[in-house]
Parts: sequence; C-alpha cells; structure tokens
Amino acid sequence: MITKFGRRAFLAGVAASTLPLPAIAQAAPVRIGLLTIKTGSLAEGGIQMEQGITTFLKEKNNKLAGRQVDLVVADTGGSPAGAKTKAQELIERDHVDVILGPLAAFELLAISDYVAQQKTPMLSLAAAEDMTQRKPNPYFIRASATSAQAMQPLADYAAKELKYKTAVLIAEDFAFGYEQMGGFQRVFEDAGGKVLKKIWVPLGTADNTPFIAQIGQCDVVCQGYSGSAPVKFMKQYTDLGMKTPVIGGETAGDDALLKSFGDEAIGMINSCPYTMDLANNANKRFVAEFTKDYGNIPGFYAAGLYVNGQVVEAGLQKTGGNTDNKEAFIAALRGVSLTDTPRGPIRFDDHGNVIGNIYIRKIEKQNGKLVNHTVKTYENVSQFWTYDEKWFLAQPVYSRDYPPLKS
Repeated sequence: MITKFGRRAFLAGVAASTLPLPAIAQAAPVRIGLLTIKTGSLAEGGIQMEQGITTFLKEKNNKLAGRQVDLVVADTGGSPAGAKTKAQELIERDHVDVILGPLAAFELLAISDYVAQQKTPMLSLAAAEDMTQRKPNPYFIRASATSAQAMQPLADYAAKELKYKTAVLIAEDFAFGYEQMGGFQRVFEDAGGKVLKKIWVPLGTADNTPFIAQIGQCDVVCQGYSGSAPVKFMKQYTDLGMKTPVIGGETAGDDALLKSFGDEAIGMINSCPYTMDLANNANKRFVAEFTKDYGNIPGFYAAGLYVNGQVVEAGLQKTGGNTDNKEAFIAALRGVSLTDTPRGPIRFDDHGNVIGNIYIRKIEKQNGKLVNHTVKTYENVSQFWTYDEKWFLAQPVYSRDYPPLKS
C-alpha cells in the first residue's frame, strides 16, 4: 500500500529540493504513455517519436527523479478515433501519469477535452494552434512548436534576406497545412511579399503532379508536406522540370528524411525548432546515442520526444517525484526552463507553449551525403512571433481560407 502525502507535507517536500525524495516517489514506477503512429503516411515521424523517448530513457537508466519508468506505447493508426480509443486505454486501463503525443493535430483535437476532464498532463508534438491560444487546455504543454511557429521566421527570412517578392504555397489539406501556410502568409505579406496562390493536396496523395501543375509563375514555392510526403513531392516536382526554388518548414526538410532525398533537395531552405548540427552537449550526446542504437540520424520528431522526456524529468524533480497531485505536476511542467536540450534553451509562456530557437537551414551535399547546414538562428521565438499577443488572439485561427488571398 502506498502512503499519500498531505498537502502541507507535499509542499514542504517541493520547497526542500535538497531533501531525499519522498517514499511515494520511490515506491511505484512513473507510468508514461506514448501516443504515436506506426502505420500510414505519418509513420516515419511516429516511429522516430518512439525512438526519441526510448533514447532519452535509456540514457537515464529508465529512472527519473528517483522513480523507475514504465513506458506504455500505443499506436493510434493516425486517426482521431484511434487516438481517442488509445488515450482512454492509457488513462483508464494503464493508469499513466503523463501522456506524450499524439503526433497529428487532428488526433490532438479529438482527445483534448477528454484528457483535460481526466486531468492527465499531456506533452504533444501536435502543432494545433488553438491548444495554446484561443482554446487552451490547462493540462497541455508543448515543447516543440505550433504549426506556424517555425514558418513565421521562414517567411521573414524569405522576404528580407532572400528578397522573394511572390510565393505560391502548397501543403496537405488538413489543420497542420492550413496553420503552417497561414503563419507564413501573414509574415510574408507584412514584410512586403505577395502570396499568389494556396494549393491544398489531400493527405496521403501518391501523385502530386496535378497539384504541382497549378503552381505557375512565382519567385518561390513554400511547401508544407509532412511525414515521408516531402520526399515524394520533391522528386515529382523535379521530374516535371520545375526550377522555382522551394522552401519549407519543420517537416519539409527533416534531418531524418535526408537519406531518402535525391539531389533534387539540394539548396532547399527549411526552418525547424531542431537542427542536427547544433553543437551543444545535449545534442552531441543525443545524436551519438540515437545513431548508435538505430543506424539512422535523428530528426525533428525524435528530438522533440527526447526534449519532452527532459521536461518530464525536470517537472518530476520540481515535485520531488510526486505525480499524485496533478495540478501541482502540470504547474511544475509548465514552470520548466532548460538550457541544455538538443534544440537549445527552452522555456514556456503562460499558455504552456514553448519559447525557443528556430533554425533556418540549407540542404547541402557533403562527402556524398545530404546534410542540413544552419545559416541563421532566430532566438527565443514565441508562438505569437513579434505580434501583440492580444491582437493575435483576437484574429481567427489560421484555416483553409484565412488569411484570405489579397491578389
């Protein structure tokens, strides 16, 4: 039988961080649930998610804040219904203390209310904007980025440093695509650029040529494909003889995809909260361990879950290892500030969304292999970019038709 702390004893334990961990923290494992995708067009990222958190837990000898860790992995199948079923199983059957995932915005939106009702802390890569904006979930925290968070610096760089004046946007026809392109469009237009066209491609499309044929004349094409789809898009784009430069966000030039691209990807500018060439201690350690264990280089999805593991560990340390008080646990998670993660320093805003670096990279060929070379770092990027927060939240969420085309 596990003895529970009274409120006064618990608070005293949190304040006295130098004291030994309470008995409750050492008596039972911390149960972490992972919602990921192992099949379908988004599986490439989902598999890297599992590998990323596994790498972190292995480094910690499967123990956080003095407690053993049980990792329970659930495959959502990449559907809202699957995500809800698996979330219910993790909470009601497996009694997890915290959920990592899911991957896709449509999955996250399907389970948000249920997870909040259950008061289960959740850290997700899913970038759905309103989770930390107009409809915040008090038990949600995001250490990766919103859909638009990496696109806003990309638009700034495209307009101000690459001097592009006109752009055509092409992305998959779901929330992540709309929100990526919405963020890009707003910043690009505010910097003097013009978006000529937005093209929406059904998720899982095998043949992109009918959509590529719609692009027409412009200075740059901004693509927002995710999972393994960027590889297919770039190959078909080149096969059609397209010469207009291509840029993209965090999933467009993911490090883990570089082995699958051909020379058609050389020169593509992409922006991401993570870059494999970041030369800090955490990233060097992470890349070395990941590469050794999986024979592949890590990308955004793997790094994101490794960072999520760091946030969970830091939150547990703040509570003395206690997860019974869910309000105290989520408050501790949201109060985490880290300086040495694979993506650099991070902290969280009042809505539970990360503030951190965004890296502008260029795909190059070195020693016969494609690599991302960081050309600029935007530091301490907020989900609201440089806009006034109240003004930003008064605008509609980015959607298929918002912002509207001005041309």
